[in-house]
Amino acid sequence: MKGALDISVLIVAHDEEKHLADCLASAAFARERVVLLDRCSDRSGEVARGEGVRVVEGAWPLEGDRRNAGIALCTSPWILELDADERVSDQLREELDRVLSAADCTFYYVPMHNYIGAVWVRHGWGAYNGVAAKPALFRKGSKIWGADRVHPRLTLIGEGGWLQGHIDHFVYDDAGALINRLNRYSDAAACDAVLQGRPFRAHRTARRFFTRFYKSYCRRRGYREGWRGVLLALFSALYPVLTHLKALELTERRGRSG
Repeated sequence: MKGALDISVLIVAHDEEKHLADCLASAAFARERVVLLDRCSDRSGEVARGEGVRVVEGAWPLEGDRRNAGIALCTSPWILELDADERVSDQLREELDRVLSAADCTFYYVPMHNYIGAVWVRHGWGAYNGVAAKPALFRKGSKIWGADRVHPRLTLIGEGGWLQGHIDHFVYDDAGALINRLNRYSDAAACDAVLQGRPFRAHRTARRFFTRFYKSYCRRRGYREGWRGVLLALFSALYPVLTHLKALELTERRGRSG
C-alpha cells in the first residue's frame, strides 16, 4: 500500500495502556489517528503521545457521548472506529485501499475475529460478549451513537455494505476476564433499566436465560468451541438474569434513600 490513506482511525479508550500501542501500530496506514481517552488513570496518554497521534482527554460518562465526541474530532471523510483491544488485519488494510477509492456505500460492516487469550473462537458470540461483524468503517456523518450505557443504539444513514477483510478482536485474556465483563455490563444495564423505568418480568427473564443459552451454544454453534463455547453461552444467558436482580437491588436502595 503506497502512502497514507485519507482516513481517520478513531480509538476511544479507558485505561488501555496494555493494548493501545499494538492497536495504533495496526492503523499506521491512516492519514490521521485520533485517540480519545476517557478518565484514564494509567499510562494510556503517554503511550498514545509516544506514537505521535492526536490525543484528546476528558470525561464522558455515557459511551455514546464519548464515541460521538471522537467522531466529531476526526477530519477525514472516512472513519474506521476501533477499540483498543482490536487490530486491523493485513487483509483489511489491503481492502481499504481498494474500497475507499471507489466506495458505493456510506458504511461497511467489517467481520470480527474474536479471541479468548491466543485462541480465535469462531462460534458462539453474541449479546454483550462480542459480535461477528460491526459497521466499523463509515463516511463521516453516517453513524450516530445513542445514549445508553450498555450497547448504545446506532443510527446508520445511507446504504451499507460488507467487507471481506477482518478486525482481530482480543476480547478476553482468560475465563476470569469473562466474569469481570459480565459483572461490569450487568451493572451498567441495571442502572439504565432503573433510570429509564423499564419493567422486569420474572417469567420473561427466566425464558431469556434458556433462549440465550440455546442461541449461543446451538444456533451460533458454540458447541464447536469446547469449554469456551460453554462459557460464552452461560454468560450470555446469565446477563439478563443478573441485570434483573441488580435492577431490583437498585430500586430497593432508591426506595430506602427516598
